[in-house]
Amino acid sequence: MSQTNTSLLDEVVQWSQETCRQELKSVLPKLTSLHFEADRWDDHLRILKIITEMFLPHIGLSELEEECFSKILPKAVTVFDSMMKEIGNHVGELSSQNTELCAFLRNTLQAMMQVIDVLSICVRHVGSFEEGPCLDAIRSLPICILKILRETFQHCKDSETVYCGRLSLVADLLQGLFKEAYLLQKGLLEVLDKISLDSSASDEEVSDIVTVIHSLLDICSIISNLDIALHANTWKFLIKQSLKYQSLVEEHLHHVEIFNSLSDNLLASLHSSVEMAEQMKLAGLQESLQSPEYKLFQKTAKMCRFFANTLVHYVKEFKYFLTKQSSSFHQLYLQIISKFPPSLCAPSLLTALAGELSAAALVPMDAFLLQLLPLRPFAEVVLQPDMLLSPEHELPHLLLLVNIMGQLLSQPEEVMQLWYPGSQFPEDTPRLPLYQAIFISFRRCYTERKVPVLLPGVMLKGQAQVEVTLHRHVCVQLCSSVAVLPPLYFPILERCLVDAVLQADTPTALLATDVWCFTARYGTAELCLHHVLLIAQMVKACSTRCYQLFHLGSLLKRMVFLMTPSHQLQFVSEFPPSKVENLPVWHHVLLRALSQDVRLRVTTEIIDLVQKVLMEWQDGGHKLGQVDKVNAALESLLSVLRGQSSPEEPCLLPAARMTTQLWSRMSPSQLQTHPVLQDTLKLLLSATAVLVKNIKPETISQALLCLEAVISQERPDHLLLAALEFLSSLGKIFFPPDSQSQNLLRLSNLFGVVLADKSWLLHQHALEAFSYFAENTNHEEVISQSLCVEETKTKVVNYLSKTLNSQEAEESRLQRLKQEKLVIEQHNEKLESKESGSDKQAAEAEAITESEPSPKRARQETSAEEYDRYIQTAQSSLKALQALVEGKANTTATPPPSWLEAKLQELTTLISEITSVRHST
Repeated sequence: MSQTNTSLLDEVVQWSQETCRQELKSVLPKLTSLHFEADRWDDHLRILKIITEMFLPHIGLSELEEECFSKILPKAVTVFDSMMKEIGNHVGELSSQNTELCAFLRNTLQAMMQVIDVLSICVRHVGSFEEGPCLDAIRSLPICILKILRETFQHCKDSETVYCGRLSLVADLLQGLFKEAYLLQKGLLEVLDKISLDSSASDEEVSDIVTVIHSLLDICSIISNLDIALHANTWKFLIKQSLKYQSLVEEHLHHVEIFNSLSDNLLASLHSSVEMAEQMKLAGLQESLQSPEYKLFQKTAKMCRFFANTLVHYVKEFKYFLTKQSSSFHQLYLQIISKFPPSLCAPSLLTALAGELSAAALVPMDAFLLQLLPLRPFAEVVLQPDMLLSPEHELPHLLLLVNIMGQLLSQPEEVMQLWYPGSQFPEDTPRLPLYQAIFISFRRCYTERKVPVLLPGVMLKGQAQVEVTLHRHVCVQLCSSVAVLPPLYFPILERCLVDAVLQADTPTALLATDVWCFTARYGTAELCLHHVLLIAQMVKACSTRCYQLFHLGSLLKRMVFLMTPSHQLQFVSEFPPSKVENLPVWHHVLLRALSQDVRLRVTTEIIDLVQKVLMEWQDGGHKLGQVDKVNAALESLLSVLRGQSSPEEPCLLPAARMTTQLWSRMSPSQLQTHPVLQDTLKLLLSATAVLVKNIKPETISQALLCLEAVISQERPDHLLLAALEFLSSLGKIFFPPDSQSQNLLRLSNLFGVVLADKSWLLHQHALEAFSYFAENTNHEEVISQSLCVEETKTKVVNYLSKTLNSQEAEESRLQRLKQEKLVIEQHNEKLESKESGSDKQAAEAEAITESEPSPKRARQETSAEEYDRYIQTAQSSLKALQALVEGKANTTATPPPSWLEAKLQELTTLISEITSVRHST
């Protein structure tokens, strides 16, 4: 600096305030010019202090920007940046021995504090005016200060890395620097808060406000781990300014960045709170809620609540600028829900701490969701078909869908139309109907159903809530929704229920069955009748044994209980039990569900039909080709027997006669040769278990003989279950002395075989059957003879004494269930891909056309045509196989697999068996 300039500065510092005021117009331009031309930091700082301390108090508000701020503040930012750069260039050489460098760096930090002090003087001067400043009058002030604040906070945040273990040499100055920056920002925000813009604001003013907001957003990302209070206050001001000037700035703000930053801060504070709570539990601080750890937890939880509420408020005001973030909305909701029970990945926390965290993060999610319901992109994300979620997010997604369903009633019609029916036009982004999405999501929560996870139940009659299973929770919420569902969406509900019942996962089908039964009970009697007729048509349309038939039959069984007597009579008229083609329907009806008159009519018609079928079979020479028809009649007879309310029912005697007649036709040698008779044996065993007191001892002996012949061979599980039902019922009877030795020995051997079965499910049923038999029988020698094997005896004793096996570790159990889930899913997908054709399509076709007049029934295939169709199929497949084998043999390609010859031999054996059956009939 020249001697002249130095003399001017020396002279000015001697002036009084009055002199400064008088010479302001002539001297201030010279000082600002000197400041711009100065090269040394000391000169900059000296001139800045003179301007701000001596001349700034005399500059009016309207002249601040043009006369002072625009001329000195940009240069101050440049000087500050050069100081920061110098520290970065030399800090690597810092050490306690290098005193010269240490002094240089400390002087630089002190100079930076002086710059901040000068800026604080500017802020205080602006704040001293009573009227709120116009943004044009101080434009350079907030922009320049925010740049310096950002660099200062970033330097403080990176100090441990920047000073490389030598932080102690400058720690006091860094603390002072941070404190001064903290106070400077506080003062600046107070000044900015006084500014008020209206709709006539210029583009430059709007741009400046947007720049301020975005600069504060940058600062927020830096100070998140530096100071909780500063972080929260900065966010409060950022959101306040965004809302204050919403109409001016909403089209210019970086909404996505603001939302993402709020989300990250919310998740980070929640994660920190959870970690602290876990550490407190591990440290055994349950009773130390006044400890420093607890107070720190409260501060972090308070920040979590702040960010959750702030995010909700921001989304509420700017959601239509955030529609592209719908996937992020969804993921944020799932991440937060997964941190709390009943999620399997939620940590176990102290009750008091869990409650505080729930109030901080979980409760605001309801308000968050309420803001998102009108957004079509959000609905498209949540209801997208074939959604891929991580395992820990499956349950949160289901709870999200259930929560949405609970809130829809309070929404306007256009919001309901967005969620209930799903996508309706080809050009729409595909959306599932809400009910269908819930059933699909419930199906995926296999592990949570098996654990089972527990959720709060509903308040009933003033009683406190109890925890309920996931099935019950979802079922109650679905039924509550159905009770208030607008009629417009009822057909959609019906279609979703049909789809859920016809899919392969049995627990999901059971959930749909529960909801369907509630729908029938809550609706009119005519609705119940309509649904029963619809279900019966679908049952009848299932031409083969399949999982759809099992699910539909279970539903039909329950729905008949809900019908009025007159409608039951109409149901009988629609599906007369006297016709063979209706027997598949009556297989699934419990007759005790019918009124007395209707039950008597159905029983009579079924008994008469069974007698007719058996008579035709007898007159036809007991041909094996008619066994399927006999089995269908026998299954209907079993339905009648299981529907009787007392042992004195008049149908029992004719049923016993027919059962005895069938047993007389059962041959142990034929049972091993013709598998079709094993189905007959299974039905006979179940019927005999019901009629055991009405069956003669010689018939029981015949049954034991047949059972012994089959059970020693490879047999289907359903046959073994029927055998267990039969064996347990024998405890009710006493064998005559002349047949005791043979029958009791045979009975002991059979129990020994079933109790040794390796399948855990069959083994459990065997234990139950043996226990029931042992409690009722007078032939106690059977008990001891059945337990000749020590291992079997130990298992029975443990079962009877209710001794528990070793408990599986919780973590091991969860891992096992997760592995089971994969197996079950693959099995269900295989079932659906295999059977998605004939039965399901036929059932759905019947469901769709139920309300229309029934078309003329298609011509049924004759027996010859059916034989011809199967032969043509077999010939076509064998010719294709022959061409494949010959093609491989004539080329150098890989030869046929080694197992092919064995498979062909099996086919040869099968053809021989078919031929022998044909000749025997």
